[in-house]
Amino acid sequence: MYLLELDTGATAWLLTSASLVLLMTPGLALFYGGMVRARTVLNMMLMSFGAMGVVALTWTFFGYSIAFGDDIASLIGNPFQFFGLAGTDDQSLLAGSGVPFLVGAGFQMTFAIISTALISGAIADRVRMRSWLIFAAVWSLIVYAPLAHMVWGGGLLSASGPFAAIADPIDFAGGTVVHINAGVAALVLAIIVGPRIGFGSTPMKPHNLPLVMLGSALLWFGWFGFNAGSAGTADGTAGLAWVNTTVATATAILGWLGVEKLRQRRATSLGAASGAVAGLVAITPAAAAVSPVGAVALGLITGGLCAMSLELKYRFGFDDSLDVVGVHLVGGLSGTILIGLFAVDGGLLYGGGFAQLAVQAIVAIVAMAISAALTAVIALAIKYTIGWRVTETEELEGIDVTRHLETAYDFATGSLATRRLRPVSETTTRVDLAVGAAAKKGADA
Repeated sequence: MYLLELDTGATAWLLTSASLVLLMTPGLALFYGGMVRARTVLNMMLMSFGAMGVVALTWTFFGYSIAFGDDIASLIGNPFQFFGLAGTDDQSLLAGSGVPFLVGAGFQMTFAIISTALISGAIADRVRMRSWLIFAAVWSLIVYAPLAHMVWGGGLLSASGPFAAIADPIDFAGGTVVHINAGVAALVLAIIVGPRIGFGSTPMKPHNLPLVMLGSALLWFGWFGFNAGSAGTADGTAGLAWVNTTVATATAILGWLGVEKLRQRRATSLGAASGAVAGLVAITPAAAAVSPVGAVALGLITGGLCAMSLELKYRFGFDDSLDVVGVHLVGGLSGTILIGLFAVDGGLLYGGGFAQLAVQAIVAIVAMAISAALTAVIALAIKYTIGWRVTETEELEGIDVTRHLETAYDFATGSLATRRLRPVSETTTRVDLAVGAAAKKGADA
């Protein structure tokens, strides 16, 4: 940290980008909320908003320090260096940037929030909110922040790490840190928490596809802050990232719909929305490393791969409720590794040999192993202490009404919601019902 002249243009760019990235998490809430069944839509959306609540705090107190503090053994930053985002004043700027320290820290906070929220889609319809909130807080500190340090903070997987002897690893905006990391965590949680009742035998279709498409559109909009914002200022790199984000997403939609047409003889709105997200995931690490033509190829390949990967959960029997693994893990791996082919500087197809391809694959594999191991420790600790699952009755009746005493659609959830929510006399209110239900369940509602 040292003083430079304030760059108001770069500061405005990063503040705007941070706001766009923060919008992605409510967008994700709509995207995921529309994909679940009507009886759990509020619970699903609350998981995203809950992640916003806890991760903003963990990042403020320790997360930023772990990610960007002074290096310790190439694995984490000094956890206490910027405790509470203190140790700086209003004039402190990020080294070499001309951007205030707090603006940079806030921008990175939004990445930590969305990365954590992404995982929730894998365990939709069946987990306790308190278990999820505890997981979100601990995971953001023990898994996300250290991996961010390893990739962006000068650690093991960065251009300063040992693998840089092969070639400098490229992760422009979070293919490894965000998407591979969250995708692996989603897979681990889906396995440890276990499947929903009826998985594989009962139809579990999205209840509101317009919500899904609206959420996808908001994610696409917010993603310009994610990728173009990672340039740090409004320059040519940001422009390249913006264009690449657009064209890769567009071709991923076509790639996904093409697979649907070949396999099911029809294209779907869910497929278009999912394809868009897959393209956004894939271009994230490569946004400034490939040309627009390379982005077109990367998006088309990834859209098709992600669409085909959805069958894996049925083949291997893990219930990834909203296909976080198929979109974020597969998409993140695709985007990260294909940099080795399409990178203008060092890519195999541009005469750079196999070095970039090799280092991208190695970094992806190491990141997967670290994320899987640490996530498993957290998930198992929760499973064998407070537990993950709601009761079978609560899952079948719907978490919205049984756990939250709310319902998204009174007309669609029938007499159960009416009985639980409607006042039964002039003096009996929803609060009375909530207190009674809590007492009856032993204060575990």
